[in-house]
Amino acid sequence: MIEIPPKLAEYHRRHADDSGPEWTAVLPGLVERFVDDWDLRLDGPPMHGVVSLVLPVRRGDGSPAVLKLQPLTEEHATEAPGLRAWDGDGIVRLLDEATVPGSSRHEANALLLERLDGGRSLETHPDIGEALEILGGLLARLVAHPAPEGMRRLGDIARDMLERVPGAMRQVGPEEARWLDRCAGAVRELAGEPGDRLLHWDLHFDNVLAAEREPWLAIDPKPLAGDPGFELLPALRNRWVSVADGLRRFDRLTEMLALDRRRALGWTLGRVLQNMLWDIEDEQDLNEVELALAEALLQRQ
Repeated sequence: MIEIPPKLAEYHRRHADDSGPEWTAVLPGLVERFVDDWDLRLDGPPMHGVVSLVLPVRRGDGSPAVLKLQPLTEEHATEAPGLRAWDGDGIVRLLDEATVPGSSRHEANALLLERLDGGRSLETHPDIGEALEILGGLLARLVAHPAPEGMRRLGDIARDMLERVPGAMRQVGPEEARWLDRCAGAVRELAGEPGDRLLHWDLHFDNVLAAEREPWLAIDPKPLAGDPGFELLPALRNRWVSVADGLRRFDRLTEMLALDRRRALGWTLGRVLQNMLWDIEDEQDLNEVELALAEALLQRQ
């Protein structure tokens, strides 16, 4: 019987809409089921994200892998199809996948993945510039793939954001409302051409791990069909240095991905809008780093 890490159980309580204590309770049984079904043996201490449990394992032939168990929420539903479409091109390879009707509110999703080095990410790379080059190279490979059928679509997400803006504006002061209006305006200009590339949606330095098959590979995608400009913000703000550095990163990433900078700016403002809406709904302060970067990008334009 596996013991669920206390911090993961606390995350489950805190994020009850996506998991909850009942998800914590069913996890040990799911581990036993998939260790048996896939002929695995545990091979190290458990790791975890916010709702997912990740276990180092050995397959029947002795090869290393990881078993990832997560509730099949909207956020996680496209992970396996996206990984199949990428087939290891710049990202962790999917070895097997199954969905189990859950006794909790969500179905359970099990992924058997290529094992990477969970102790080495670009978050701790000593050279931020080199780390950005690595991340940008992976991102360029990922967005080169067309999105398969069944992905969530950026056009739908953009429309949903725009519908939520009026309600959000009634909850905030004049300065926050001004930012909502500016970012919503940028999204309106682009919403009719949302793109069709396969996006990772959350590629920042901590989601790139050292590997054996290649020096570095991406992990933990939230696949989405859309414009690659929507991918940039996590890498611009991660390991934040300054506004000037953020602008340099924007220029370098748009160059590496061969993006139209006007569209990339608009979708970056769309990403800022998405985060603002989440912050307002959670009654959190708006992200000052994102707003400072957005202001600098707009002024330069």
